[in-house]
Amino acid sequence: MTVEVEAPDVASKVGHYYRVDEPYVVGREKVREYARAVQDWHPAHWDEDAAAERGYDGLVAPLTFVSIPAMAANRTLFESVVVGYDMFVQTEQVFEQHRPIVAGDRLITDVELSSVRRIAGKDLITVTNTFTDVDGEVVHVMHTTVVGVAGEEVDPGITNAVENLMVHDVKMLGRSEAVETPADEEQPRRPEGELRLSPRGAARTPSTAASFDDLAVGDELPIRDARLTRGDLVNYAGVSGDWNPIHWDEPVARLAGLPDVIAHGMITMGLGAGFVSAWSDDPGAVTRYRVRLSNYAIVSGREGGQIEYSGRVKSLDPDGRSGVVAIVAKSAGRKIFGLATVDIRFR
Repeated sequence: MTVEVEAPDVASKVGHYYRVDEPYVVGREKVREYARAVQDWHPAHWDEDAAAERGYDGLVAPLTFVSIPAMAANRTLFESVVVGYDMFVQTEQVFEQHRPIVAGDRLITDVELSSVRRIAGKDLITVTNTFTDVDGEVVHVMHTTVVGVAGEEVDPGITNAVENLMVHDVKMLGRSEAVETPADEEQPRRPEGELRLSPRGAARTPSTAASFDDLAVGDELPIRDARLTRGDLVNYAGVSGDWNPIHWDEPVARLAGLPDVIAHGMITMGLGAGFVSAWSDDPGAVTRYRVRLSNYAIVSGREGGQIEYSGRVKSLDPDGRSGVVAIVAKSAGRKIFGLATVDIRFR
């Protein structure tokens, strides 16, 4: 007998907003730690002199670094507002970099439930994180879209399995009750007023290896083969705060309907960002990075996992001396990125 599960009423919460009380301080060693976790060896992430040579005030954080403060900031949303689901599956990520984040920055993090779309009986939930500096200027905006899965599609045994594995203060599943806003109190909304974008990123001349004048549509990037082990996934979980056990525990992965442990979507994106910055030689030249996930990368306990990254210049804009690079990521012969593009400025 099929049991109908009532869909959670999350759409009515669209616009829910809050700001994290304390700023996130970007530490020099945390930058290096994260760069190691995503195998990004660009010297601007590791050596202060190399960063200074490229015009930065400190070590440059890898593009996907903001997932760390976002993960911590979004916990309240997924524990008290976006609830009623048995599992979340990441589907799309957009990074908008208005200026590179560097060691020493103090990031103020805003969280907003920006949209909920129901497609084919599933909820596509988008959360927007806005990161501002102490001067009130927006340095980065990140949009995360996940699919909320509930009901018979999820093995009921996964709940107990996850609870017995997780770090003591981390709640993985959204089966808790929503926190109701009192009738006489309005749902918290983003304060009105325009956000001030940081002008420093646009004013800086990129230090890319290639000049815009040397590029042509169709130019190909050197292929990169990235190898992942289970140890890499456990390390990334600890560095990023994403402790979902489907990335390190095989029985839970199988309960979730997967053939084996899979790599974090965010680690595959971090590898992709590093692939582009190794070619461009300036991680801070990226203005936008969008990835739509179409498949997963299996990381076997015996054989590990492999991801091949390739790319080409898709378009060029002479007015802005910028271009769009399309990335293809394949693992075990399957594309794991359905769509992936990087907008980048050139010298």
